[in-house]
Amino acid sequence: MTDQARLRIAAGMGATAVAAGAFGAHLLKDLVTPERLLTWETGARYHLVHAVVLLALALFPARTHRSFELLFAGSCVFAGSLYLLVLLNQPLLGAITPIGGVLLITGWVTLGLSRTKPGPG
Repeated sequence: MTDQARLRIAAGMGATAVAAGAFGAHLLKDLVTPERLLTWETGARYHLVHAVVLLALALFPARTHRSFELLFAGSCVFAGSLYLLVLLNQPLLGAITPIGGVLLITGWVTLGLSRTKPGPG
């Protein structure tokens, strides 16, 4: 994956995170229970935080590619499963969320173990 592709993915994640947050705040608030709205907000928060992290990693040397991939996948699975849980009202989808959490944790650990320093590279 090229540096430009990583940058575009990070930007896309940021844009969709903001859109998801706005959707929850303005359209879902009257359609779902307060508990489900909190679930949506959790997904949007993790989605946005990790979009920022992906942006930072898009600017790092190539040795952070594995971390980028794990954090991207984890964000998609974690937030995506929460979004689907709310939209489809299927609590069973919450069983998928921990898989995303494990991917996120693994991405962070991989980043911590990488031998690189910030900066272009």
